[in-house]
Amino acid sequence: MPRIFIFGFGYTAGFIARALRPLGWEIVSTGSAGTLSFEDEGNVRLALADSDHVLSSVPPGGEGLDPVLDRYGDALASAKLSYLSSTGVYGDTGGAWVDESAPTGGGRRTARVQADAAWLARGARVFRLPGIYGPGRSVFDRIAEGRAHRLKIAGQVFSRAHVEDIAAGVVAGLDAPAGAYNLSDDLPCNQNALVEEACRLLGIAPPPLMTLEEARLSPMARGFYAENRRVANGKAKRVLGWQPRYRDYVSGLRALSATTSPASASSAPIPASSDQR
Repeated sequence: MPRIFIFGFGYTAGFIARALRPLGWEIVSTGSAGTLSFEDEGNVRLALADSDHVLSSVPPGGEGLDPVLDRYGDALASAKLSYLSSTGVYGDTGGAWVDESAPTGGGRRTARVQADAAWLARGARVFRLPGIYGPGRSVFDRIAEGRAHRLKIAGQVFSRAHVEDIAAGVVAGLDAPAGAYNLSDDLPCNQNALVEEACRLLGIAPPPLMTLEEARLSPMARGFYAENRRVANGKAKRVLGWQPRYRDYVSGLRALSATTSPASASSAPIPASSDQR
């Protein structure tokens, strides 16, 4: 039975584990829902020594340090490595397409760029993820909580991916050649279009159009809108044989709406605090 050690058993890592278990994988992990504490160094090192693969979903710490590499880097030599990174490493491209050959480091995510590079230098499969959505973490939830916005920003687009498609891409890539892989859907779109489609499926009116100032966004949320790019997924399709099941936001939202109850849109949304990953 192959064993994978997952550092950071969060939302996305949980879906990856769910996809691996039916394939006969044993999962060992750290995190609040994991099997070990990150601080339990003795047992973590023992488990790493018996693991075929190591996947880290732990974000970088202060000063660009990667907590996993900093503490356990010397124990990773015998396993195949994978890392969940962010398409934020590409920075702002003015809406232009980017693939894995594009330069990194021009954006606001300096620490993520450094961690991304450090894992690549280790020979890892680095999965660069766009905005992640799925059950319990989607525009439907933001609408229900009064955090959905439609903003007066011309030409702004984002890439995103359903969490189940991300899990499928990671599973397909565990034994792939080392390197970076973008796991995004096929249709980047304006955030307003996403909100409007979700409201249409819920049968409610979309929130009013607002300026950034009127929306009273937090600095983190403003940063979300400071970058504009389209993420290409051709390499993952060619090399991993991966195809997103939810190829665009419309199909993804339709699937989620089947399990979503109608909600009322708030006329005064509170500031958003989420950021694109």
